[in-house]
Amino acid sequence: MAKTDEILKRMRENPKGIRFADLCKVCDEYFGKARQSGSSHRVYRTPWKGDPRVNVQNSKGKAKAYQVKQVVQAIERLEVKNG
Repeated sequence: MAKTDEILKRMRENPKGIRFADLCKVCDEYFGKARQSGSSHRVYRTPWKGDPRVNVQNSKGKAKAYQVKQVVQAIERLEVKNG
């Protein structure tokens, strides 16, 4: 399996071609263990107020492109917050 940095780079370049397992690996590293993971959805908590979660869904082994974009935005926001 690829490293998280490589997966994140691919997520930024092409959000349509990301495997769900790779997206979960990135989310686990940046947001910690999923709050919910028993179904096709996984919900991750984020450290800010407002909408403090990232929701990702397994679609036949692939991640949905709009959710990949949301994860990338959340990671960028997290990186800005942490410097």
